[in-house]
Parts: sequence; structure tokens; C-alpha cells
Amino acid sequence: MEPITHLMTGAVLARSGFNRKAAYATATMTLAAEAPDLDTLWSIRGPIAAFQHHRGWTHTLLGLPFEAALIVGAIWLFHRWRSQRNEAPQQPDPTLPYDPTTTPLPRHHAPIRWGLLYGFSLIALLSHLLLDWTNNYGLRPFFPFNPHWYAGSIVFIFEPIIFLLLLLALIAPSLFGLISSEVGARKQAFRGRGWAIFALVAIVALWTLRFVEHAEALQLAQSTDYNGARVSRVFASPYPVNPFHWQTVAETPQFYQLATVDTLNSVVATSTQADIIYKPPTTIATLVAKRSWLGEAYLDWSQYPVVTDIGTNEEGLTAVTFRDLRFFYDTPFLAGREKPPLSGTVYLNADRRIVRMEMDGRIQH
Repeated sequence: MEPITHLMTGAVLARSGFNRKAAYATATMTLAAEAPDLDTLWSIRGPIAAFQHHRGWTHTLLGLPFEAALIVGAIWLFHRWRSQRNEAPQQPDPTLPYDPTTTPLPRHHAPIRWGLLYGFSLIALLSHLLLDWTNNYGLRPFFPFNPHWYAGSIVFIFEPIIFLLLLLALIAPSLFGLISSEVGARKQAFRGRGWAIFALVAIVALWTLRFVEHAEALQLAQSTDYNGARVSRVFASPYPVNPFHWQTVAETPQFYQLATVDTLNSVVATSTQADIIYKPPTTIATLVAKRSWLGEAYLDWSQYPVVTDIGTNEEGLTAVTFRDLRFFYDTPFLAGREKPPLSGTVYLNADRRIVRMEMDGRIQH
């Protein structure tokens, strides 16, 4: 999922009751909910490095305990800095007589339960992995013991319904608090627990509905007749907002058949021309490109790769493209047909040596 949804999920989790158990729970869980995406720092080394390491170690069960320790350590440093600043003795005014009733005393803080904060951080980190699992990019939670990519593929990478539920849980308590203050109601110490629980339960209910409809989409795609071709496997990608709208890929020995599925009406819409992607032939250029840095990283991740030798360009270089059909569809947020996301290109010279690699149009230097 995108970063804002992760951050809001951590904050809403904290409001569901964790913030009543220990100080700094909200800050800890909000930061931890987004912490695994620190792997985006690999983009400093270029687009292929960023792609290769995205959802890597920081998105594994093995890495979570270390990330939790890092988050709690940062909160501890902040707490220590804050305590030293607030508890610094204030110098009395030498021109005034000493008065023990007005001289400020050192401020004492409530004890912080660091063990609980560590546990809360792990819960927020697990929420990040769960949210990432729900989309079709996937992750490898059991790496390095199991390198397999797992993807629930039930929620688009940005789901407006989930976003609005989380936003409502965060702002509704403040809005109703303003109304309560106008009528003189007593301000609650911890507001928003009910709204937070409601949002989380609603998200789980949405996941359940989408999980059921995803299975229905797969079944419809599997049972559809594609000119008598044998279907070896199928995949369904989600559209945002509408849980009954899916994009499917059916693999046959010669081609991939794309289709749009309406699970509410059990309708599979496809075009025998525009929605057929024939499997490209293997050439010397594609074999070399598959052994490149980009090629190996791409084929390790992609579930439906299409590697195509598109011939020689105006520079005299042979271009080999890498595309994943899971993202080959249009939504309100991206034009997947015209410019598929997460696509790469390897360029070879006449000697079949790699001279340039690009990921989503960005050159790897």
C-alpha cells in the first residue's frame, strides 16, 4: 500500500486501545507501520537497485524484531532528550526573594513501559506486511528460508475506501470533540477508540468481501472458453473501490488472454484481438537480457513476465523489454495498457553486450 495508508493504519491501531497502555504508543505504532518502506533508500543507487531490494529484508518476519528495536530506540532517544529539556532546573530571578510556594520544582514523568512499546511496534510492523500482502505486488515474508513471493491480490495499491475509513477514524473524534466542548461536556483523556475499532472492523469486512469476490473472479476466468485453448493458470488483479470489478490473466500454451470480470453479474468481457498477448519468441538478445542485473531481479519477482525482443532502435541498439501482465490494465490512477508500471528495458549493442538498462524509464547509471 502507499505510505499514507500505512501511517494512518498505525495511528488508528494505537487509538483502538494501545495508547491507553503506554506513553508514546501512538508515535511508536505510527512510525512502525511505515518503517519497512525504509528500503526505498536503495533508490539512491539507482532504479534497478531500488526495484531489487523493494519489499526485501525490511518486509520479512526475520527483519521485524530488528526494526521494532530501531523504532523503540528512536523513541527512547526522543524521550531522553525531552526529559532532559523539561527537567532542567529553572534559575530563579535573583532580584526577587525566594518563595518556596512559587519556585518551580523538577517535573516528573509517568513511567514508560518499554516492553509494551516494543510489542506494539511489532504489531504495527505486522500490519504493514498484511497491507502489502493484500495487493498484487506481493512480498516475501519468509525470506531467506523461503524466497517465494506471496500476494493476496484483493486490494488495489491505493484503496479509497480504506483510506477514507482510516481518515474518518482519525478526524471524527476531533470534530465531535469540538461539538462537545460547545455544550460544556467534559473532555475525554483518550478519544476515538470506538471510531478506530469501527474503521478496523470495516476494513476487515471489506477484505473478506474482496477475498470472496477474488476467488469468484478466478473461477470465472478459469472456466471461460478461450477459443478452445487449454488454460494452465489464471490470475486476478483488483480495481479500486469496486469489489466486483477485476482484471484477469489466463495463460495458455501459446498466449495470455486478458479479460475484465464482473463478479456481481458473472460476466467475463474480453476481446480476441486487443486482449490477446502472444508469447514472444526466445532470441539471443532475450537470453542475454534475462541474465542481466535487471533481468534476474525481474524474473525473480514477476509472476507473469513477458520478455520481448523489439528489434533495433535508431541508435543501433537491440532493445529487450520486461513487462508483468498483472499490471497491464487501466485504472483511474494509472494507464497500464499504454505505459505498464514496473516495466524494464535492456539495451544491447551489435556484439550482444549490455550497454544500458532502464526501469520505468529511469536509466541505471
